[in-house]
Amino acid sequence: MQMHERGKIARAAGIQLAATDSQTRNAGLLAIAKALEENTAAIIAANQEDMKRSQEENLAAPLLKRLTFDAGKISDVIQGIHSLIELADPLGSTKLSTQLDEGLDLYKVTCPIGVIGVIFESRPDAFVQISTLCLKSGNAVLLKGGREALETNRILARVIGEATKTTGIPDGWVQNLETRDDVTAMMALNDYIDLIIPRGSNSFVQYIMANSNIPVMGHADGICHLYAHEDADIKQAVDIIVDSKTQYVAVCNALETLLVNEKIAPALLPPLKAALENKGVRLKGDAATRTIIDVEAATEQDWKTEYLDYILSIRIVPALDAAVAHINTYGSGHTDVILTTNEAAAKTFMTLVDSACVFWNCSTRFSDGFRFGFGAEVGVSTAKLHARGPVGLDGLLSYKYKLLGHGQCVADYASGKSHFTHLSQDTNCPV
Repeated sequence: MQMHERGKIARAAGIQLAATDSQTRNAGLLAIAKALEENTAAIIAANQEDMKRSQEENLAAPLLKRLTFDAGKISDVIQGIHSLIELADPLGSTKLSTQLDEGLDLYKVTCPIGVIGVIFESRPDAFVQISTLCLKSGNAVLLKGGREALETNRILARVIGEATKTTGIPDGWVQNLETRDDVTAMMALNDYIDLIIPRGSNSFVQYIMANSNIPVMGHADGICHLYAHEDADIKQAVDIIVDSKTQYVAVCNALETLLVNEKIAPALLPPLKAALENKGVRLKGDAATRTIIDVEAATEQDWKTEYLDYILSIRIVPALDAAVAHINTYGSGHTDVILTTNEAAAKTFMTLVDSACVFWNCSTRFSDGFRFGFGAEVGVSTAKLHARGPVGLDGLLSYKYKLLGHGQCVADYASGKSHFTHLSQDTNCPV
């Protein structure tokens, strides 16, 4: 089927999906969860085909880890679906209610964006998370995963699509794209697609923006920082840094650059080096770092690099303002952390660091839609408009203004016969 026709089908499905009620969409989600459980063996078999092919092609170990979709990960996404079902219906929520005049009531009401195209990395769990978030929020979705996950994504698309057919969800609401040509064709479907969400490198996101008239919500590099202030608790700092770097290295919210205040560096760096090297982390440091611990020399390029691997660059800074300046210069606006016992220092850091997520005394790995209670996430937006940070249900919504009248005409207000009241109301839109 040509992409133009697929876009047309998605648009029609999206219009129908926007009119479904919460019970229907939740029934679709429940059917997906059940179908994933029933098809676990077949899904794992498909994933093993992808794993075998990728190993033969010498895919890097962190990427193989992303590609793995075993029983544990399938169980996790099923749990995520059940959490999504428990969330309140995001559609039809009244965000503003104003009486323009007696019998003339204005409501601002949430609605789906429409049709969303998502290009993501080789993570089959992302296929499930993205499609179910779109279903809950009433959006049709076209998904293009990494070629490494070809067989896994094929079976997931089939299982998810077939599961919702008998629940009142329109056919064609979820579609799986497989080739680069599909992506190129999708970028031209501005008559059918309302938003593209590309997950990948900054250069890839910029390419999509430059070659499509469709609005793009960019999720670029995840160059995450952690700054250890002069009064940070040493043991707590070691634990948080190790978790931020090693809990799962092949993700955008893993720590890539550590900034250490010069006053705490001699006490923090030796035990930290031992803990990180015990996890297999390769350390790089600036000249000041290398006077305290024996590590490789870091270069200017290291401050700009998202490793997605067991590598961490370290820089010693004289004060908090230098740490903020480094982050705002080299960071990607994703997630940055301060470790300190000083509330004033934390407030300064969290105010001045220009990132979607800023944390105090906790791991960068908390920057995640599921952990935030969003059910899951479509991606992380480092932009400042529409949605920022982990994009859950709220980031997949738009709104419309509904005006309910009783025969009013503008001419009466222009002539002075009638007058606006503009009174705020605490009522929900009845239609």
